[in-house]
Amino acid sequence: MHLLLEMNNARFLTDSRRIIKALRQASKDAHANLLAVHHHIFTPDGGVTAFALLAESHISIHTWPESSYAALDIFMCGACDPLACLPALTSALLPSRLVITRVMRGIASCEALALASD
Repeated sequence: MHLLLEMNNARFLTDSRRIIKALRQASKDAHANLLAVHHHIFTPDGGVTAFALLAESHISIHTWPESSYAALDIFMCGACDPLACLPALTSALLPSRLVITRVMRGIASCEALALASD
């Protein structure tokens, strides 16, 4: 399963430690095997790109603090549950609006799910 997340009105988008902690927790919650975590902080706005390399694929986060926006990509295979990543990631960034697109790889289907807390 491949999840594409868009977080609007998100917070803590320059806090690389918080983001890395969320990636580690999300990997654990999904029962994925975490191989490595890498990140980069961009200047001058402090946006963060962070990537969790998993034996089952990856989780990535790209933040745009000037727009209060984050884009996330969760791709996993096997017995992992990418939906189990959502609580750790959303509680870390606290978006007021979350849009999820789920792609079932190997299956000809794609659906968009809109979840809003505002």
